[in-house]
Amino acid sequence: MEMTGEQLIPASREAVWEALNDPEVLKKCIPGCEELNKTSATEMNALVTAKVGPVKAKFKGEVTLSDLDPPKSYKISGEGKGGVAGFAKGGAEVTLAEEGGQTRLSYSVNAKVGGKLAQLGARLIDSTAKKMADDFFSALNAYFGGDSGEKDENLTRMELDEGLAEEAKTIANENAAAGLREAAVDAEQAVEETVKDVEEKIEVAAGKGTMGGPMVWGFGALLLLIILYLIF
Repeated sequence: MEMTGEQLIPASREAVWEALNDPEVLKKCIPGCEELNKTSATEMNALVTAKVGPVKAKFKGEVTLSDLDPPKSYKISGEGKGGVAGFAKGGAEVTLAEEGGQTRLSYSVNAKVGGKLAQLGARLIDSTAKKMADDFFSALNAYFGGDSGEKDENLTRMELDEGLAEEAKTIANENAAAGLREAAVDAEQAVEETVKDVEEKIEVAAGKGTMGGPMVWGFGALLLLIILYLIF
């Protein structure tokens, strides 16, 4: 996934730089951020709850800053892990430029996703990423006492695109169906293995005449099989 954009922020470049390196400010501005800690001058870790289409999970992330040129630019690299939901990793370049007493922030992101997230499709992932970026900058602008910032009309149309919603539902249903098929196969194999084991034990016990001989063991086997099929 690649994404570029820019935002005009109503504050000086020095103030914006300071805010982008302040864990408390970032925690307030990042959508779904529950924890954010600065572990060193160039490293942070975070816990963020994010929802992409039908997939919602908590992501534990680690971010490293490099090529710092305060208050002009820096690079970000990191990875977020969401358990069975998948992962996201990549990097971004951020530059700050003075513009009439305000700051023009430009960014370029290159990221890769895996796991269930990768099955959702590029359009849905891209639109969610752009929505999160828009929410972040709206919160950052509000922090500096400005309005919600410049709006991306294309993003608004993407949010309202019913096709994306239907696409997400279709993918979710396909994944659910695949999961049910796998579970059914596993259950069937388990039943077959259990039945085979029971039959072998019955033959041995019946041959010995244990507990009433073959007739009693035959009814017992039938009852056990009925219970097994009801369970699975």
